[in-house]
Amino acid sequence: MLRQLQARFGGPLAMAILGLLGIWLILLVTLPQLQMIDYSFRPNLLPDQRGGPEDGWTLGNYATLLNNEIHRVIFFKTLWSSVLVTLLTLAVSYPLAWYLAKVATPRQAALCILLLIIPFWINEILRTYAWFIILAFRGPLNEVLMMLGLIERPIRFLSGDAGVMVGMVYAYILFMVFPVYNAIESLDDNQVRAARDLGAGTIRTHRRIVIPHAKPGIATGCIMTFMLAAGSYAVPALLGSPGSRWFTQIIYNWFFEGGNWNQGAAYAFLLLVLCIGFMSLVMRFFKVGLGDIAK
Repeated sequence: MLRQLQARFGGPLAMAILGLLGIWLILLVTLPQLQMIDYSFRPNLLPDQRGGPEDGWTLGNYATLLNNEIHRVIFFKTLWSSVLVTLLTLAVSYPLAWYLAKVATPRQAALCILLLIIPFWINEILRTYAWFIILAFRGPLNEVLMMLGLIERPIRFLSGDAGVMVGMVYAYILFMVFPVYNAIESLDDNQVRAARDLGAGTIRTHRRIVIPHAKPGIATGCIMTFMLAAGSYAVPALLGSPGSRWFTQIIYNWFFEGGNWNQGAAYAFLLLVLCIGFMSLVMRFFKVGLGDIAK
């Protein structure tokens, strides 16, 4: 990386860029994470008790999750739901990425990419509120379905996990489309033509040629989508119901409503470990390394 920066910007500027990057990583990433880990192993004490005999490392904050059945269920539900969001986003994004990379003309691809990006110029909360209006009990979607005679009475889309799933797939689709698109775009068209000339159908061509080539992009998209979904707060808070709470909502409650930063830090660290574990699992499943993903 240093050689690439030196070749592009020169020695002094390259060192300055690396220095700023190192400062950013230390001050805004490493130190806050270490502080969160330290908080997670300490009990929640009054200010005058900190530093005293009771202020020592303990696993009590982590034991709370094991002993609280409701929190434990929500934790595993968040894990499963984030995986489902990732799979749904991949199912939607892969055909779109293939179309943009290999089917659409440059003009059509540019127009589609522009149409994908424009809605994301708006704040995520406003976009989520738009879906709240669309999926509401008396919202446009229910009105259209009743007008077409497909349903007799409105459906409560926001009473379960359906609204959360739709909102998250929409919110994070770009983080899946672009990595997959970049990977597919680098595929030599002659390989696809050769597969078709040898009698391979569309499904077999994608299974044997396209998907193996696009593995780094798919892995990158899955990792980013899962981590964003697992760490999302606005979408489940706005589109979910009391029965579809997300683990991040519990973390929020510990920090800002319960005033127990130590317990919130423990829960946040568990969520971080979950995301790192999923990332490792995806990399092992697709047999890719960090270098492949970075490309």
